[in-house]
Amino acid sequence: MISILIPIYNYDALPLVQELHSQCMEVALDFEIICIDDASTAFTSSNSTISTLSNCSYELLPKNIGRSQIRNQLATKGAYDWFLFLDCDTFPQSSTFIATYWNQIKKNSLKAVFGGLLYSSLQPANDQLLRWKYGHKREAVSVENRKKQPYTTSFVSNFLILKSVFCASPFSDEITTYGYEDYVFIQNLKEKNIAIEQIENPVFHQNLESSLQFLSKTKEALQTLFYLNQNNKAIVTKITRTYHILKKIRLVALTSFVYQKTAPLLERNLLSKKPSLFAFDLYKIGYFCYLNHQ
Repeated sequence: MISILIPIYNYDALPLVQELHSQCMEVALDFEIICIDDASTAFTSSNSTISTLSNCSYELLPKNIGRSQIRNQLATKGAYDWFLFLDCDTFPQSSTFIATYWNQIKKNSLKAVFGGLLYSSLQPANDQLLRWKYGHKREAVSVENRKKQPYTTSFVSNFLILKSVFCASPFSDEITTYGYEDYVFIQNLKEKNIAIEQIENPVFHQNLESSLQFLSKTKEALQTLFYLNQNNKAIVTKITRTYHILKKIRLVALTSFVYQKTAPLLERNLLSKKPSLFAFDLYKIGYFCYLNHQ
């Protein structure tokens, strides 16, 4: 009835799989948990234990294929009518996590469901504050607010979808670098009028990157966004909307110049004990304008 699909990269996913396996056994539904490791160099010994659990499999790829392709590859192995995509660095808040999704599956009218994300209330180390603060303010959205904007507040890190719907709109193979693969996937569902049900069934995001790593990955994601827009794959985001406004009033060059002059100052704040998300937004639009004005 349900295929749980987990892409892994340099993270110990065994505790997550053990919890999901236990919950599935308790609900007594037909299930499988499929894990594909995208050529990790860490935790492979622990993750290989996943295959010893009933209805569970683990495969280590010899070469990294990226976030879009690995999810599509997981889907090709899924045998059941429903896919539950979970990131390897998440963990269910509730012991009835699977039961809650099972109740959603029994509603024949649904095609896609997002359960939500949470971040620990405990403040992490100073060098992880930017990722933690961003997650709390921008990703851990209440179910009430998610219902108002279901396509901009949903993430594939905790996403249930009907197999036939996914197969008609898989992840884009054109996105081979980091970033925006989930955003494009969700927007494709929007274009096809696939409603995303918003429920209270969250997972905790547990793997906090350092602020420096998060900043680096943010720039990589913006490079991906730049590439997609340069190759006629226009994606409408807050960044691109702001960019087009600046372009219309001929301020892209100035914004790029200001970014180059202020980037070290902004980075100092973002890597500090009190990172500002407003400074983060300025940094992102400045860098995107810089990419477009080189």
